[in-house]
Amino acid sequence: MSVKRGRPPGMMDVARLAGVSHQTVSRVLNEHPNVSEPTRLKVRAAIAELGYRPDRAARALVTGTSKVIGVVAQNSSLYGPASMLTAFEEAAQATGFAVNVGSVRNLDEQSIAEAVERHLDQRVAGLVVIAPVASAAPALAKLPGDVPLVTIDGDPEHSSSLVTVDQYAGAKAATEHLLGLGHRTVWHISGPADWFDAAGRVQGWEAALREAGREVPPLLTGDWSAASGYRNGQLLARLPDATAVFAANDHIALGLLRALNEHGRRVPADVSVVGFDDVPEAAFYTPPLTTIRPDFDAAATAGLELLLAQIESGTTENARRIIAPTLVERESVAPPS
Repeated sequence: MSVKRGRPPGMMDVARLAGVSHQTVSRVLNEHPNVSEPTRLKVRAAIAELGYRPDRAARALVTGTSKVIGVVAQNSSLYGPASMLTAFEEAAQATGFAVNVGSVRNLDEQSIAEAVERHLDQRVAGLVVIAPVASAAPALAKLPGDVPLVTIDGDPEHSSSLVTVDQYAGAKAATEHLLGLGHRTVWHISGPADWFDAAGRVQGWEAALREAGREVPPLLTGDWSAASGYRNGQLLARLPDATAVFAANDHIALGLLRALNEHGRRVPADVSVVGFDDVPEAAFYTPPLTTIRPDFDAAATAGLELLLAQIESGTTENARRIIAPTLVERESVAPPS
């Protein structure tokens, strides 16, 4: 086994080489009696082979004394993840905790594992992983079971403590709002298929249409960008029956508005548009955009509360908080002409 040049071996390197969990390595380092002798010898052999220094992180967590929370997040300028990270940092600082952010280029298993290890070696009190994409799931499943941990915007099927905005309810509210104005159906431009947020919004959109007994149009796929909204808008602008569109985020909606305008389709007289996120610019779109507003502050506070409860009790638990978003009505929707 090799360790990346430029950094000393960490506890997770020892765990991989010995073929045991991070928790088992921690028990061996702390001379816990609940470890079999063969396992203890394997761990000690891995420590010796790697040259790992147990005093560097003999206790990965210093619960009760450390005032630092480790956060793993993708290095992203996307409004949702960036806003969630900012809100969590502010909430933590308000309670006297510092936040150490481990930014990763991709939320894959190796990147998350390495970021978590860096946090543990710095003896953080607990961990938060902002993990909105499916590629993060394998890494989350392998994280140490004895570490206070909360996932934000993660896999709803994962058993760890989770805080997420109710994407399903938000999308359902957006779709029902358009149907309530008299539109026969609602088209949807989704986000990337591997994002849990995008999947939840698709499910909410479909559920609202099916419950109303309406036709579900073909799903159009975007990538959170205005460019993808513009590209799909070129198609929708040519469909006279497309009188209502729910865009998976406000940037997609922005590109859609541009495409509709170029084709002479007036918003909202000819086409009604609803977005999601309520970005600061949404109120200044032409026309001002009706959208779904996630409560990032409430989600961050809930995540911090769950984490602090684990830190204070010294135990981990699988609790979850689902944060309801709200519909913000502006001028981009109207009854069909």
